[in-house]
Amino acid sequence: MTGPAAPRPLGRHQLTRLASRLSDRDMAVVGSLAAYRFLSATQIERLHFPVEAHTPLGAVRASRRSLERLTRHGVLRRLERRIGGVRAGSAGFVYCLGPAGVRLVNAGRRRAIAREPSTAFLAHSLAVAEVVVTITEATRASALELLDIQVEPACWRRFYGVGGASELLKPDLYVVLGLGDIEQHWFVEVDLASEHRPTLERKVAQYERYLRSGREQEHLGVFPGVAWLVPSAARAEVLRSVAAAAMQGLFSVGLLDEVVLTLVREPAEYDKSNATPNKEGGTS
Repeated sequence: MTGPAAPRPLGRHQLTRLASRLSDRDMAVVGSLAAYRFLSATQIERLHFPVEAHTPLGAVRASRRSLERLTRHGVLRRLERRIGGVRAGSAGFVYCLGPAGVRLVNAGRRRAIAREPSTAFLAHSLAVAEVVVTITEATRASALELLDIQVEPACWRRFYGVGGASELLKPDLYVVLGLGDIEQHWFVEVDLASEHRPTLERKVAQYERYLRSGREQEHLGVFPGVAWLVPSAARAEVLRSVAAAAMQGLFSVGLLDEVVLTLVREPAEYDKSNATPNKEGGTS
């Protein structure tokens, strides 16, 4: 089964007319794909077509109609690879920005369209996006607040390490959560068990060097915790052993299907080193 025919390139006036017909939700979908590069149909549905605003079946139908329309107009593009293969149907589609979507995001300028990603890169991108989707869903169902989120490259941090050498720390996400009167700051690393132990050790050491640089504390007053999210208990043990000799309380390890449990703790359990008063929720 082949995907839809590639839409013809739009001229400037056609692009302006198309933009005028897009709803706020359409533009929110475009914004999510600009941030996360790739999202599955199910992730888009959960982010932008919540069941709170529809029946479960209505959410699925509204999402599919919207994605079909945006793809037809070249705002989105479906990847050839599907999650779960052909049998997954439309729920298995993975989307990125199409030609019109790229130009909308970049103020009409033409930019190269993403090529089909490698299997490993796509899996990691979707796993990072899943963390955000899970947190977003949790904020709808509880008192949890998502106060700030930065994706790469905005979440990357440049600093001067040993001997004044310039370094670039590359977390997958930077997240600030609010729960009651506490803000919890995190760098998030999504690990799919593809990195060898020496690579993990180098990353742990780099986080320690960044902490010692004091750069983050100059702006925040605290240093974020580092949460490693992994696919299995066995992988969690590997990460815990790697981080065992690191600074106490700097690293946390949790499962990818327990994102909220890993990132949100009761104040009595929480290491205050990466907590500040919640400006939205009050002060401690």
